[in-house]
Amino acid sequence: MKEQLYDVIVIGAGHAGCEAALASARMGCSTLLLTMSLDNVALMPCNPAIGGPAKAHLVFEIDALGGEMGRNINQSMIQVRMLNTNKGAAVRSLRAQADKGAYQRRMKRVLEQQPGLHLKQAVVEKLDTSQTSPHVVETNLGTRYRGHNIVVTSGTYMSAKIIVGDVVWQGGPNAMMGPSGLSRCLTDLGFEQVRFKTGTPPRVDGKTLDFFRMEPQPGDDCKHSFSFYSSPVLDKQELCWLTHTTEETHSIIRDNLHRAPLYTGMIQGVGPRYCPSIEDKVVRFADKNRHQLFLEPEGRSTDEYYVQGMSTSLPEDVQEQFLRSIPGMEKVDIIRPGYAIEYDVVVPTQLKLTLESKACPGLFFAGQINGTSGYEEAAAQGLMAGINAARRVQGKPPVVLPRSQAYIGVLLDDLVVKGPEEPYRMLTSRAEFRLLLRQDNADKRLSPLGHELGLLPEEDFQRYKNKQGEVEGLVCWAHGQKLKPEQANQHLGDSTCQQVSETVLLADLLRRPGVSMESFRKMFDKQYGATAVQAAETEIKYQGYIEKQQKQVEQMQKMEEVKIPEQLDFSHIAGLSREGRDKLSAHRPQTLGQASRIPGVSPADVSLLSIHIKAARS
Repeated sequence: MKEQLYDVIVIGAGHAGCEAALASARMGCSTLLLTMSLDNVALMPCNPAIGGPAKAHLVFEIDALGGEMGRNINQSMIQVRMLNTNKGAAVRSLRAQADKGAYQRRMKRVLEQQPGLHLKQAVVEKLDTSQTSPHVVETNLGTRYRGHNIVVTSGTYMSAKIIVGDVVWQGGPNAMMGPSGLSRCLTDLGFEQVRFKTGTPPRVDGKTLDFFRMEPQPGDDCKHSFSFYSSPVLDKQELCWLTHTTEETHSIIRDNLHRAPLYTGMIQGVGPRYCPSIEDKVVRFADKNRHQLFLEPEGRSTDEYYVQGMSTSLPEDVQEQFLRSIPGMEKVDIIRPGYAIEYDVVVPTQLKLTLESKACPGLFFAGQINGTSGYEEAAAQGLMAGINAARRVQGKPPVVLPRSQAYIGVLLDDLVVKGPEEPYRMLTSRAEFRLLLRQDNADKRLSPLGHELGLLPEEDFQRYKNKQGEVEGLVCWAHGQKLKPEQANQHLGDSTCQQVSETVLLADLLRRPGVSMESFRKMFDKQYGATAVQAAETEIKYQGYIEKQQKQVEQMQKMEEVKIPEQLDFSHIAGLSREGRDKLSAHRPQTLGQASRIPGVSPADVSLLSIHIKAARS
């Protein structure tokens, strides 16, 4: 067959691949998206949900930039809840249960209808990067495609093997076969790889569950949206259910640890600390007599339920035994047993912040192949890889989001500068400037950039500008609105705050606990949207803290502006600690700010490095 030429070729149509391909095509590049199975586009092989702490922030940022994940979950959610509502605005996060089938079908349709995007089923086995450009992609059938830029988003499929008890076979999630040659090819190209492990719980038949013995977990009454620019479709919310493991459950697991691959040495890959298997929980938290489990529906048109919190690779007979020791699951039938999966990961310190390979120009990596876990982390990487692949084709400068502008920036900086020692999960604690990076202001931070890149349509950008005008108007109005004591006190309600005794500005009153701007709606000079009202209230309440964080950003930015020469030999800098010298040589940070975040590089090392760079320039 004749080798077809594309601007960008994306390998893999998971959450990273879908965002990468859409971004590239929407920016005007001819784009080819290759997937092992057209039936598994945007597959959710693990939990049937989008969002949660920090992950929701990523989804809102993807949406603000013009990505698809937020719009897609809006159209396929079956339940939605706002988490951490009793905490500050910085850590509140949206989470939605998805109809997994509907999520896949809609995303596939979006890909098919995108101009400039070609979706094909093929298993990629080889990459030829011997020429500077274009590179060549070869499938298992021998078909070759040429691309000026290649984005590899192969997820957890590279040299993957599934483990259940003492049974092991080659394959990826959901019984899919993985590419057998791609990992070997990347090794031949000189890419360092490590072995990671993750797992998934059993899926069970809802008809065999006794929900009367469980606690219902309804969604919120509010119509929450994951997108600033599309409305959710959610006429009826499905229930999730809460139950717990028992002492009997733990006893069964302990009695069968000799059959657990995690403890027999069968599993060699490094697993995720923040999502341990149930056998790991029982061992590590031996003082706990029970653990929470959530029964989550996988869709409206199926009886399949996901047992959240019950990841395991124990033999299937043991899985059935311990599941039946749990309240409400005494007669449960397993539809799909839980399993562990081991797979190859490309060490992401070999990449630039654009996710382009340092050694091989035009070759990008995004998603779980970079050592992350989760759909949201993958989608965020895919979006940025697609953007930068397109910008490279167009001869334009790359787009790099700093840590102070987006959780996406935190994610990529952590991966490229530090490198993950285990499957990386986005956490709010990883962001230094959480008050600046709230999910509710992602549009303010990123939509102008999305519009500039050509990803956010003009109609949506106008909606953004209208909302920002409302927020600014409300903030200005609140700072100029004076309230007499009797007016102010009636809005304190049951608050324990001290009563107001003199005229007060509305903005100052809003900084008191329990006082909401929504309660002043009758006083507004015009009608404002609910999202604008909430955003304005947050800006006012946290104004002092926000200003403090902005000053910290300015200080950090000074370090980010100090570039480290590419050819600098760290071994020649007198006074550096041995560990600091080794870590700097291995990671090759591009800025002084990056150097300061490398584990093992001390503040003294950073100070000496700064002095050396300044001296070399003078």
